[in-house]
Amino acid sequence: MNSHKKIFTALLFLFLFVSASIAQTPANGVEMDDALHANGKIYVVVIVLALVFVGIIAYLVSIDRKVSKIEKEMREKKG
Repeated sequence: MNSHKKIFTALLFLFLFVSASIAQTPANGVEMDDALHANGKIYVVVIVLALVFVGIIAYLVSIDRKVSKIEKEMREKKG
């Protein structure tokens, strides 16, 4: 019974998300997208997003290395 409730809730949220995103899409395309393409600024947006993504990945990798080092030190300390 509990799994059915979880599945129903997930499908409900999916339906609401999809219907909201469809309702917000203009019929003749995205005006901002056309303007960014026309001015050539879309490449700047893509580069900034890529740099942010690479920065987040680098941060997560550094955190993982630090945590692994601390875990290793704790294991050596116990043993």
